[in-house]
Amino acid sequence: MTATRAAFVQTCAAVSAGVSLAFAGVASAQDLTELVIASAPDDDITPVLYAQKAGLFAAVGLSVKVQAASNGTAVAAAVAGGAVPIGKASLLSIILAHTRGVPFTIIAPCATADARGNYSGFLVLKDGPIHTARDLNGKTVSVPALNDMQSLATHAWIDANGGDSKSVSFIEAPVTAAGAAIDAGRIAAGVLSNPSLAKSMATGRYRSLGKPIEDTFDHLMVSAYVSDSGWVAKNADVVKRFGQALAKATVFSSTHHDQTIDLIADFSGIERATVATMTRAAYAATLDPALVQPLIDAATKYGGVKA
Repeated sequence: MTATRAAFVQTCAAVSAGVSLAFAGVASAQDLTELVIASAPDDDITPVLYAQKAGLFAAVGLSVKVQAASNGTAVAAAVAGGAVPIGKASLLSIILAHTRGVPFTIIAPCATADARGNYSGFLVLKDGPIHTARDLNGKTVSVPALNDMQSLATHAWIDANGGDSKSVSFIEAPVTAAGAAIDAGRIAAGVLSNPSLAKSMATGRYRSLGKPIEDTFDHLMVSAYVSDSGWVAKNADVVKRFGQALAKATVFSSTHHDQTIDLIADFSGIERATVATMTRAAYAATLDPALVQPLIDAATKYGGVKA
């Protein structure tokens, strides 16, 4: 087992221990510990939003505020810089931080993706000239972050489907701006995830060329909740209570999508009707190192990490 994978195994054990604790009694408002969590406006944050609304965090003595960020890389930077104690970040952002010596600890799982889902999409003009990966050669493609999971998956998807990712120019752009950039001809395609993907597809102006994450990795952990290791050491009880409430919210959110539509619609700014018809995220109940290794291997192949 590699050192990187062993670190994730140790994290899994720590999280499992935290989640197994019994729920504490509901604390009074003045006794609640305030906690800020940063996240991009993706559907995988839904269990946190539900735990917040349903009082599951309050039941374990926490008052949680969710702060919107542009992408997982920005979240990881906010956690590393001490701006927020907990962030929901893409797994690749966490892996890259780990290789650079950033003292991160994964405190809870977030979401997974597989070929059966529709987590990501390769957005192109519906009546445009892009029909295959080869058509992207020499073109410009936007991704939410240049060193994020979707960027890595896009490189791999293009190469696996007959294109040459080395010839493609990648730029970083917010998911909310991808459609306008395609319309204006500034980019040939943009990679998005739900609910932004569903919103763009609902306009009828675009089609999806493929699903970079799901088509490339089949079954993979997409994101996780991360904190600075020093903060975790000083706030071990808070971390346990957070994981405890999140575990219960994850079970509910996975089986009651209809009751969480408004939560993610409000947080992301996407219309309720769009959220109601899109494929929802697969919320992860446990951390599984087997779902981490494929991303480490791909990052090694494309130069994200050395080994």
